[in-house]
Amino acid sequence: MLDTELAQSLAHKLYRADQVRDNEQTAAKQSGCEMYTLMLRAGRRVFEKCQLHMPNSDNYLVLVGHGNNGGDGYITASEAKNAGKHVVVCAVEPDRVLQGDSAKAQQRWLDSGGEISVFSPELLDKCDVVIDALLGTGTNSDIRNEYATIIDTVNQSSKPVVSIDVPSGLEANTGQSMGRCIQADITVTFVGIKSGLVTGAGKQSCGQLIFDDLGIGKAFLSLARSTATIIELENFAQMAPRQIHSHKGTYGRLLCIGGNKGTAGAIRLAGEAALRCGTGLVKVYAHEDSKIQINAGRPELMVITDSLEQALEWATCVVIGPGLGQDDWSQNAFDKTLQYCQSKAKPIVIDADALNLLSKYSGTFNMSQCVLTPHAGEASRLLNVSVDEIESDRFNAARQLSQRYHATCVLKGAGSIIDNERHAWVVRHGNPGMATAGMGDVLSGVLGALFAQALKADVACKYGVSLHARAGDVLAKEFGQRGLLASDLFDALRALINHKIV
Repeated sequence: MLDTELAQSLAHKLYRADQVRDNEQTAAKQSGCEMYTLMLRAGRRVFEKCQLHMPNSDNYLVLVGHGNNGGDGYITASEAKNAGKHVVVCAVEPDRVLQGDSAKAQQRWLDSGGEISVFSPELLDKCDVVIDALLGTGTNSDIRNEYATIIDTVNQSSKPVVSIDVPSGLEANTGQSMGRCIQADITVTFVGIKSGLVTGAGKQSCGQLIFDDLGIGKAFLSLARSTATIIELENFAQMAPRQIHSHKGTYGRLLCIGGNKGTAGAIRLAGEAALRCGTGLVKVYAHEDSKIQINAGRPELMVITDSLEQALEWATCVVIGPGLGQDDWSQNAFDKTLQYCQSKAKPIVIDADALNLLSKYSGTFNMSQCVLTPHAGEASRLLNVSVDEIESDRFNAARQLSQRYHATCVLKGAGSIIDNERHAWVVRHGNPGMATAGMGDVLSGVLGALFAQALKADVACKYGVSLHARAGDVLAKEFGQRGLLASDLFDALRALINHKIV
């Protein structure tokens, strides 16, 4: 494998922190180097990234603990000092005797004329950048008060923070804060990307994520099996060109079910998203009071208010949930749809209120081509746990949902996770501007469209979620995150699926 191919492969794989710890020494040995060499490389890489991203920073405040993460911090401090920077190193326990490679790194700093100080808030006023090397990947319980005080003080300052490997206080596997967590601007992580850095609160805490394999990537890749994969739109090949003699029926017949009285907008968004992503025919089954609103907004949508059974027979796949509600009309539509799709093995996307109804469903559930698209609140009801429990380990929640319902699960949020019972994927795209009404309805329409065009469930989810999130990024880059509407995505979705923008 070429070095560039190797780097790209590792940059899209996720590992548990213990996998990195258990295999990095063997990988280093196979690569002809010692663990202290890796520490030297790590510290140098951190300083290089600071130079690249914060070139005008001349005053460094380096916060170190007593483990290997602290050792990386001492090397970073030495590199910065040797480059002529003014460097202050603060340790939680300045007089503590370190062991192993951390002791070597500390001695290297002392031999260069460096000193080790006690942290005080005033030091933040004098620095241009903070290097966070307090706590590493071994953090799995609430952190001690002396660390918490420093973390709080750093977070309350306006100084840019570069974290080494993981932001201090972050549980590396889940992204959960262990009582306190550094909010970094940049995190430079090594050897393998830790899963907690790319989803939920962990994605927020690490800021810009930079990966470096420290020169042992090839050996590490052969030793450790990744737990999940990062995906982005560029990973997918273009959809096949359309045949000249094709017709609208060639590209699927999608039935969107929802739009109860007073909630016509949700199913309207899903329906148009499906049209914009290439579905040949889209029919909407909605409440009678919503028909005029849906038709007036998008005349290409065929809107019906009765004969649900016939519509289900007509469809090649189904989306149910946007604006569905939870009243008797909703329950009747939900029961008929689930019964039909299970008996006929018809592909279905279950979203929004349909997920809430599913959480109360007492019948058997067995559909081979089914997609669930919950946010954390809906996931908590489906699993009968709290939202905090969902967010504390999003990977586990997505896996439990996919296994419980034998479905492909899309757990929405920062770093949306897709799980098909066997493997998990995390979508790199997306931004906070997409946290607005109707975005999930648009996503369900996108997934339905890809289902309708004969993509399998997991492929439709990986491509569809990437497409949807990238569309949001395109618009946020051009116009900003605030004020982004769900319906703004339509033109960007159409352009992206036709490869007119990248």
